[in-house]
Amino acid sequence: MRTKKICICNAQIILPDKVVKGHILIDGNRISEVVESSLSSVKCYPDSTVIDAEGCYVMPGMIDLHSDAIEKEIQPRPNTLFPIEMSFYELEKKLAVGGITTMYHSLTLSDEWGVRNIDMVIGIIASINRLKRTRSMINHKIHLRYELTFLAGVSALESLIRDKSIDFMSYMDHTPGQGQFKDAEALKNFTIQAYGTAEQEVDDFMEKTIENQARIDWVKLISLAKIAKLKGICLASHDDDTRGKIDTLLTCEGIVSEFPINLETAVYARSKGIHVCVGAPNIIRGQSHSNNMKAIDAITNKAADIVCSDYLPSAMLPAVFHLTKEGIKLTEAVKMVTLNPAKALGIDSGVGSIEVGKSADLIIVEMHQDYPILRKTLVGGNIVFQSNFQVLTTERVDIVC
Repeated sequence: MRTKKICICNAQIILPDKVVKGHILIDGNRISEVVESSLSSVKCYPDSTVIDAEGCYVMPGMIDLHSDAIEKEIQPRPNTLFPIEMSFYELEKKLAVGGITTMYHSLTLSDEWGVRNIDMVIGIIASINRLKRTRSMINHKIHLRYELTFLAGVSALESLIRDKSIDFMSYMDHTPGQGQFKDAEALKNFTIQAYGTAEQEVDDFMEKTIENQARIDWVKLISLAKIAKLKGICLASHDDDTRGKIDTLLTCEGIVSEFPINLETAVYARSKGIHVCVGAPNIIRGQSHSNNMKAIDAITNKAADIVCSDYLPSAMLPAVFHLTKEGIKLTEAVKMVTLNPAKALGIDSGVGSIEVGKSADLIIVEMHQDYPILRKTLVGGNIVFQSNFQVLTTERVDIVC
């Protein structure tokens, strides 16, 4: 059986170090040729299906290493849960439309409410791993976020690591008074609004969290992190606000600091070889929703090298092109959502850049009035999304019957 061939021609191809005009040949699910050419069409591949990029950008599909979107899809409102199958299939359509071809679904292992309850999380992980094997539009992976003060969850964490049910993990501490929630009242209000929980129940939970923080078993957690590394599961830390937390991450042999709270911590992390991840919504809005570090400050100070969607996948692609308005080279901005996360997570041999031999995970992007519009998304050479809409004229059209 002959493999299908696709030729994407008349493209502005975003490579890791430059943008070139040319065409890309896909053989089966892999990129087989990347050719610089000023020709607007290609006639040397008669057996190929030709996709005319019409001068649009072609870039690697984006890799999102942290997104709470699956939680929002399952629980869009407090005390309102939807079936995981529906949430999985509906979300992946949105991801394909957003140009995300590899998603690390972020799920929180804790003793909280709703979608962050331990039993719910374990069930969601099992479901995603089952569903992605039977039918999927994009590449699905699991990012398990372990709440350090959930002491009873250590055994579940260990089981998920040893079974290799997860692909990436992070240690996070949302104890009030430090990290993301230095203002304890902000954490309280967030929890009540997000989960519809009674105020007294939240107060009791926060008090228990503070008590448990002093009982965290770092000897056990360091051991689990090293076991995870042997199984190919990388470790991140979350909301770091001190050099000491970066040092702890290094002790755990972790590789990513997610959303450091201040520039000093971000700079220190990068100086130690740690990847630093900031959120696309922060870039677009120009500020943190928690009044912490501005993402653009970290990027312009070379203290961040990865951008994730955090909680809004649709912000990823606009954030890339927004960075160019801030003086960041397009190739560097693109790498922050493609090659850099791929390298950090050890999957860059197969994805993350437009190179011969890599998976044909590609997106075609049109610039319309300085705004990126996604035209096509390919995953493994398959077109999983395409939009050929045209800009409507403002002229009145009279219809004669």
